[in-house]
Amino acid sequence: MGAAAVDDGPTGVKAPDGGWSWVVLCGCFVITGFSYAFPKAVSVFFKELIREFGVGYSDTAWISSILLAMLYGTGPLCSVLVNRFGCRPVMMVGGLFASLGMILASFATSIIQIYLTTGVITGLGLALNFQPSLIMLNRYFDQKRPLANGLSAAGSPVFLCCLSPLGQVLQYNFGWRGGFLILGGMLLNCCACGALMRPLEPPKKPVDQEEPSSKVVEKMKPKKKLLDFTVFKDRGFLIYTIAASIMVLGLFVPPVFVVSYAKDLGYQDTKAAFLLSILGFIDIFARPTCGIIAGLKWVRPRCVYLFAFAMVFNGITDLVGSMSVDYTHLVIFCIFFGISYGMVGALQFEVLMAIVGTEKFPSAIGLVLLMEAMAVLVGPPSAGKILDATHRYMFVFMVAGCEVTLSALVLGFGNFFCIKKKPEEPMKEVAASPAESEQLKKPDEEEKRPESITVDSIEVEQFLKEDTEKNGEVNTNPETCV
Repeated sequence: MGAAAVDDGPTGVKAPDGGWSWVVLCGCFVITGFSYAFPKAVSVFFKELIREFGVGYSDTAWISSILLAMLYGTGPLCSVLVNRFGCRPVMMVGGLFASLGMILASFATSIIQIYLTTGVITGLGLALNFQPSLIMLNRYFDQKRPLANGLSAAGSPVFLCCLSPLGQVLQYNFGWRGGFLILGGMLLNCCACGALMRPLEPPKKPVDQEEPSSKVVEKMKPKKKLLDFTVFKDRGFLIYTIAASIMVLGLFVPPVFVVSYAKDLGYQDTKAAFLLSILGFIDIFARPTCGIIAGLKWVRPRCVYLFAFAMVFNGITDLVGSMSVDYTHLVIFCIFFGISYGMVGALQFEVLMAIVGTEKFPSAIGLVLLMEAMAVLVGPPSAGKILDATHRYMFVFMVAGCEVTLSALVLGFGNFFCIKKKPEEPMKEVAASPAESEQLKKPDEEEKRPESITVDSIEVEQFLKEDTEKNGEVNTNPETCV
């Protein structure tokens, strides 16, 4: 309970923006890398699983879908656990779950067991790491938070570039069972990252003042909600949630289909797969760069509109990329898509933090991820149905581009027209008479008068004796002295 209370983000604790914050950022980098790259890296073992269990590609594709569904759909559960126990214990337990799922999967004898172990258990473990890491990043950074979010988000493309080749090496040397076992051991690093997330401590007070003040705080402090639904009263949060849900429908579609698009144009498998490497390489540099730009003084107050621009950029890239007719066009598409995709990845949680604040962020991110989980499950399958019906990738990319562009319009126009704040009007100074000014000053002077000020009785008597003719007789009673 003590750790959870401190982990609440106590009042009076300022984000360090340095020191141990950079260690927390390194932990978030690793957690983000595992969370986003692992569902894609597991696809390396799909051919071996198809051969082992005699299933189709669509059956093995459910492994990644369940992983992503657990990562997004368990957001409210993660919020409740973080508000109840704190970030550090939740992350360490999540690391154990992520590792245990892959270790158990290495002994699986059916594809259903793979769903339950790799999909459900490992997916839950990654979710219990990902969301608390973002919460701690929000608490440790304030002025440098956009840069920190950009650097943390860069873990996704970095780990994707590393885990996919590593998975192929493990499969070649140890088979899919040995590869799963080794990856399960690697996921134990999530526990180490969770141990780095030490709670922020409030400033220490003298021993004489600490005991009575702590008792008063315990009596006056309201009971914390495990899941704060009052965030839905915030119009900015509602606009963000709607826009993010629409965006996710089309955001992940191009990376899934771009390799197949190149193969459909008649290019070799290795040459087609190289497109993802180009996209990931650009993404690595786009996210930190966007974080630096978002941290500028004149950009940060308008970070929501920068996020909307990033989504428009991504949507237009999809629309233009749908016209690609050769490999050169696809390479150019991947470059621009990597830039826009990196911008979106660097800004999505920074904007949410700016909208709801530190106190409500644990509940807000859980609810947002739950809404996005529904869109994640609908987006790629619906794009596949469009492809089956038309047999042309152009329509798949066009639909994805329209969805992302629509989300940008919802976010941009929604913020501009619904929650645009009016500038505060300066207080007009009105000249007051001396009598009125004295009356206005008296309450303030009485409040600000320190107790140590005393009135000299000799000065009072001398004041009362002077100009008695003009002032009349004055009785020196306690009322006149005051």
